[in-house]
Amino acid sequence: MENQYKLLQFNLNGKDVSCMIDVRMSLTDLLRDEFRLTSVKKGCEVGECGACTVLIDGEAFNSCIYLAAWAEGKKVRTLEGLTGPDGELSDIQQAFVDEAAIQCGFCSPGFILTAAEILETGKEYTDDELRKLLSGHLCRCTGYENIFRAVKKTMLRRLGKLD
Repeated sequence: MENQYKLLQFNLNGKDVSCMIDVRMSLTDLLRDEFRLTSVKKGCEVGECGACTVLIDGEAFNSCIYLAAWAEGKKVRTLEGLTGPDGELSDIQQAFVDEAAIQCGFCSPGFILTAAEILETGKEYTDDELRKLLSGHLCRCTGYENIFRAVKKTMLRRLGKLD
């Protein structure tokens, strides 16, 4: 039988890290259990709800169906990686607060990371495009409108179309 453990090296929220992992471990479990990054939520564990979303090399992925071993050499960002050096919120995090886009908060980290991916493209999206881009997330509390508004306002602000 092949060795089921391997040394994993990757960049986590701007820092190079390494650890021994079981090759069957999900990235969600690694981030929560080994690095105590509890913004990565365990929801459905089958890639349907988006609560476990992380950015890998700038692209949003469901970490529950992404093997930790696949992160070798990659840049992984969690919600904790969006805050500034003194813990200040990023513009998209602040927009979620300002627009009351958070109720229970379980889905918020995933939504915010997907929003970060959307915003980092620097493109202006239509309402329909934004809704489609955010559609990989389930929220039981907000009704989605406040979340949509937070993302749209941040996009327009970054594009200089809203003060």
